[in-house]
This record gives sequence, structure tokens and C-alpha cells, in this order.
Amino acid sequence: MRLLPAIVMMLSVLAGNGQALAHEMKTALTRVLFNTRSGNLEVMHRFYVHDAEHGVKELFDKSADLLNSEQTQQTFSQYVSEHFALQTLGGEVLPLTLLGGQLDGRFFWVYQEMPLPDELQGLRIKQDALQAIWPSQINVVNVEGRGRIKSLTFDNQTTWQQLQF
Repeated sequence: MRLLPAIVMMLSVLAGNGQALAHEMKTALTRVLFNTRSGNLEVMHRFYVHDAEHGVKELFDKSADLLNSEQTQQTFSQYVSEHFALQTLGGEVLPLTLLGGQLDGRFFWVYQEMPLPDELQGLRIKQDALQAIWPSQINVVNVEGRGRIKSLTFDNQTTWQQLQF
């Protein structure tokens, strides 16, 4: 019985540290898919709802409500589309169309697409969403459908990166 208070306190500290670490981990995942079945280059950005919700409050409006406001969801989707870009290796912009965003459990997804470009030898990619407000934000981009999956990691020191197929 004498150990019970110490055990309860230790469990409380561990639970609190787990929550703190979850809140400190600012990461997003983007999937760039060359989909020959649809004939499109499809881009899917996945953000933790917690990060996206705090991001819209920091970036746009303290009363923004990502969970219950379609307008806030559209605003965040537009923001993400403005902070992600694709170019050819020669620097030609690949114009993506914003399809929208959606809540899915603990994630918020933003979707973009364009017709598959002809004779693409590689990509130049920029992904800096949320990095202006959180220097620790890490954005990972996976490129699929052109051989092995290739991954690029963007931190607040990284602007454009490129890969070849």
C-alpha cells in the first residue's frame, strides 16, 4: 500500500509525457502518386487534425473551427495547396488542381491532381506547410508509381528538393 501513491504518480507523469510528446510531434505526410489507371498525378496530403486545427487558429483566426466549419476546411486546404508545389527538373510549374479536403478520424486530408505529364524525367518538390509557425514541422513526401517509392523530408531549412526517375 505504501507504494501505491508512488506508482500512481509515476503513471501520471508517464501519461503526461506521452501527451506532451504527441503534441510536440509536428509531422505531415504527402503522397504523390503517378496513377496510370486514372491518367492523373494525384497528390494526397495528410495532417493530424490536432496540428491542422492549431495551425488554422495561428494562421487565420483564433475562432477557426476545422472540425465543424466547411469554410475553415476550405481555407486550410487552400493554404496547403499554396505551400506545396511541383516542377519539372527544368523548373516548369506542374499546375495542380485543388480538389478539396476532408476529415477522416484523427487526420485531415487535402487532395490535388493534374493529368499525368508527358515524358517527365524527375520532379522538383516544395512542401513547407505549417513550417512558418512551427520550426519543428517535418513534411515527408513519398513519390509512388515511377519505380521504387522515393521519399523526401522537408524541414524548415529545406526549400526545393529534386529526384530523378
